[in-house]
Amino acid sequence: MKKRNSGYKKYKFTYIKGTLFTLFACMLFVRGYTPFEASGENLFHVSVNGKDVGTVDSREKAETLMIEARRNIASRSNELVFMEAELSVEGEKVLWGRVDDEQDVLAGMEEALRGGIMETKRRSYTLKINDCMVNLASLDEVLQLLQAAIDKYDSEGRFRVELLYDTGREFSVLTTNVSSVSEAEAKNTEIDYSQGGIASVLAQPYTERVTAGEMSFEDYELGIQSMDFVQKVEVVETYLPESLLTSAEEATNRIIMEQETPSIYQVVKGDTLSEIAIKVNIPMDRIVEMNDSLDDENSTLQIGQELLITVPEPELSVTKVEQKFYEETYDAEVEIIEVETWYTNQTEVLEQPHAGFRKVVADVTYVNNKEVSREILREEVVMKAVAKVMKRGTKTPPSYIRPVVGGRQTSAFGLRSRPKKGASTNHKGVDIAVPTGTAVRASCGGIVTKAGWGSGYGYVVYIDHEDGKQTRYGHLSRVLVSVGQKVKQGDRIALSGNTGVSTGPHLHFEMRIRGTAVDPMKYVK
Repeated sequence: MKKRNSGYKKYKFTYIKGTLFTLFACMLFVRGYTPFEASGENLFHVSVNGKDVGTVDSREKAETLMIEARRNIASRSNELVFMEAELSVEGEKVLWGRVDDEQDVLAGMEEALRGGIMETKRRSYTLKINDCMVNLASLDEVLQLLQAAIDKYDSEGRFRVELLYDTGREFSVLTTNVSSVSEAEAKNTEIDYSQGGIASVLAQPYTERVTAGEMSFEDYELGIQSMDFVQKVEVVETYLPESLLTSAEEATNRIIMEQETPSIYQVVKGDTLSEIAIKVNIPMDRIVEMNDSLDDENSTLQIGQELLITVPEPELSVTKVEQKFYEETYDAEVEIIEVETWYTNQTEVLEQPHAGFRKVVADVTYVNNKEVSREILREEVVMKAVAKVMKRGTKTPPSYIRPVVGGRQTSAFGLRSRPKKGASTNHKGVDIAVPTGTAVRASCGGIVTKAGWGSGYGYVVYIDHEDGKQTRYGHLSRVLVSVGQKVKQGDRIALSGNTGVSTGPHLHFEMRIRGTAVDPMKYVK
């Protein structure tokens, strides 16, 4: 009996050991389980963007599947797809363990990545004009905008815009070329000459060439000769989110509609305010309103003086050259005889002009339909013009400064209520209230013609100036110059006071032109 029990136990142990071995072998060879590896981690838990997507048998497998998942998502869109893609792989060392099917892990990765898509960026085109940029959805929209800018000034539809690669740029940048429709069609027509040398020249179509001197009015082909953009136009391909794209209509309005643009006009020799108004196409009163340096429409201008003008201009300007035939009356150029001893505002007409009449063919250059230049190609004078001949000075007229620093104007030029018995109701100058003893300086250089007591003026100084004006300084407390003395602008000539017919310490400042009192503040800079 004892012997039998011993054999039973031995059989039972062998059975259990065999069963365990069989189970272990199955776990090793059945798909989905990883074997024991003494070298280290052999089971890897994978998550994407914080979401568990399964287990694999190696880090390399996880990375390969991640690349495939990203590629699969990107391939389903024609545009650039930006997504969060944080891969986390945690390994452990196990005797056996279950790994997931690769397709299941891949599907889990794709689902996690789709949840992390931030924004899809589409292919688009940025149109750059100086500092102005707009983003458009296609090259067709870019061309439509640029063509609309040309068509605005091309009523006959003779010119076409095309985009070309800018060969002067390192990167792929498109720029524009504007050509006539016939030129654009000619570029697409290739002439294949079968022979070289003289034969090839003879094979070309003959065009009669007429020199400018031989051309009659009928020989000119009138109309628009050329068109182009004034600004450099650049177009670059880019990828942008839908939110940053501008609609074609909005972009067109922004680029080709006129906007008010501040500009500076510099006064040149011979300019008057009325002539400037015609040049810039802005009313005189509007120019006066924009410039504090101008008192009214009769203000004196200085050569080099800068005037602020606001001109309506589009972001993208178009220039065109148009050949025109016209008949007109014309004036001969004025003949100027310069007189060095005269001021520029002194003139004398020696011969009155007479307009002529002529026929003309000219190339007229426009920018946004505003004429900027005119080149006469041919003219036929029917009646010759007679030029205006005049003398004009070359010296710049002297300027005038305020005679005291600080102070407050208490009485203006012209009619006023009598401030004190004996005072005039027709004030011939301006009164500037300053403390007694304030330095009084010459408003302009000249010769002192009176220095002393002047009745109602109290102590007074008169100065005659080269341009025919005279300045007077009254109610002084002390005179510092004498008759016949030559003074420069800014020289100290007296101290202010309260002498003569005066209601308090102040300076009476007066200016006369050929004996007539004028408002001095209109001439003071």
